[in-house]
Amino acid sequence: MPSRIVSSSEERIPLAEPTIGGNAARYLLECLQTNFVSSVGPFVGRFEREFADAVGVRFAVACGSGTAAIHLALLALDVGPGQDVLVADLTFVASANPIAYVGGTPVLVDSEPRTLGLDPALVVEELERRAQRGQPQPAAIEVVHLVGHPADIEPIMVVAERFGVPVVEDASEALGATYTGGAYAGRSVGTIGRLGCFSFNGNKIITTGGGGMVVTDDEGLARRIRHLSTQARLPGLAYDHDEVGFNYRLSNIAAALGTAQLEQLPSLLAARRRVAARYDAAIADLAGLLPPARAPWADPSFWLYTASLETGGRGSPGSTTPGPPPDPGPRDRLLAHLAERGIEARPIWTPLHRTRLYADAPRLGGAVAEAIFAAGVCLPSSSSLQPEAQDRVIAAVTDAVAGAIA
Repeated sequence: MPSRIVSSSEERIPLAEPTIGGNAARYLLECLQTNFVSSVGPFVGRFEREFADAVGVRFAVACGSGTAAIHLALLALDVGPGQDVLVADLTFVASANPIAYVGGTPVLVDSEPRTLGLDPALVVEELERRAQRGQPQPAAIEVVHLVGHPADIEPIMVVAERFGVPVVEDASEALGATYTGGAYAGRSVGTIGRLGCFSFNGNKIITTGGGGMVVTDDEGLARRIRHLSTQARLPGLAYDHDEVGFNYRLSNIAAALGTAQLEQLPSLLAARRRVAARYDAAIADLAGLLPPARAPWADPSFWLYTASLETGGRGSPGSTTPGPPPDPGPRDRLLAHLAERGIEARPIWTPLHRTRLYADAPRLGGAVAEAIFAAGVCLPSSSSLQPEAQDRVIAAVTDAVAGAIA
């Protein structure tokens, strides 16, 4: 029997909403009572220390957004005008924009279907090609961990070290994801490259309302990033500055919320994984829909549970067939079907080469990203998603895949 259209009185199911509890109210009240509300306050340093401990690095610098974190990381590595940075094609635009901020050129790298991250084989091939032709190597490689799954970073680190190219990790979507096998077994995303960047936007697994973090084991890089994030102001009473800096420091109020959220991270991750397991079980017997691909060496955080329609041919997520882009029609009909029933879902990110902003950017491949985009559907994944609400999502998806999107 088809699902009925949701009425305006029924509760909407959001894609990803914050789950705030624990000590949040107490810590925020402490900020108000002490008047420590700006970037000067005890929670900023505490959040940095506890976050560094949580992911397993020596240093963490809190800033105003995940975008600011990437910008600071590139500045600290002295990436500048005219230099190339390899970055995933399939990602949110904030991964690439900071490259443009520093005057660099994003070189868009196609995806590989197992992790949805940038294809390490293409990275290896590009660096070796440049070396053989005597061309400059990229100023950096930005590895994006997409929708909560660790990227296949090991071969990238090997080739990057061989050619002296620093690696920056954009772990904005993957806090809590870890490697369970290979050279980095037991390591958290964001802790393997020279610098790692995280986001605490309102839809992330933990939130500060809007904020970010740069992490590193390099004390000198951490010091420079902190300096740049506070207008590059020199020590002392006088307002003296030695370079162009930025007003990127996180506020004490935001850090207080982040500290409380970090205390809840284990339970929030466990809830995300329970949601994913229920989707897995439902999709296992549903012809026409595939669960997210998973590498055997990875423990994803499932920031967004991203299933894929089995569209066949060029529309299949692993397709490398050249030619016209895959047809996103079935995906869009599924999304419309869910929206009519009060369920927020969305496509995975539009490949950057399909945006007007980066349509002319140099790129390596693109067919796999196109296929993933055409087939991928991000389903409600909040840590607070209750079984009854998830059952509504599963029923609507089952109904749509069974006939409504044919």
